[in-house]
Amino acid sequence: MFAGVALAMSELPVELIDRHGLRRRIFDRGGESEVQFLLADAERLLPVWHNGQLQILRWGNRRGQSARLPCTAWTQLETVQNGGWGEHGVEPVIIPATMGLDNGVWYRIRQGIHGLVVHDERSCPRVYIICEPSSHYYEVMTRGSRWMPVLINERI
Repeated sequence: MFAGVALAMSELPVELIDRHGLRRRIFDRGGESEVQFLLADAERLLPVWHNGQLQILRWGNRRGQSARLPCTAWTQLETVQNGGWGEHGVEPVIIPATMGLDNGVWYRIRQGIHGLVVHDERSCPRVYIICEPSSHYYEVMTRGSRWMPVLINERI
């Protein structure tokens, strides 16, 4: 299961880091600082390019947060293509990421991940990662993950 992204700290403005209390999410990977956004975090957040601005938005919908939206953190590419989110007024977004995490395996991401933003009943924007069936390589690399994120101009 896709469980997180990391973004090089140099890609995030200090103002966003401070406003959203992201300092506790900073980790070192071989001498390079990165901010990790994990599905297991108490407050699930993701960086998102939305309306021409880099923003930090809530990731998906947990049980009890919104009765209007599906209780998940992902959506299938086929669902998006077939208009399955039509009644929710979705907006396509890019989730910047330098690394992805799936089944405990971190791997490099070049340009980011496709996502969508939808607003809940309180007009709070929430981001969902768009996924597709895993390639054979991705499934082996992640030790059995059947779904993978739809990457920007890249396929693993």
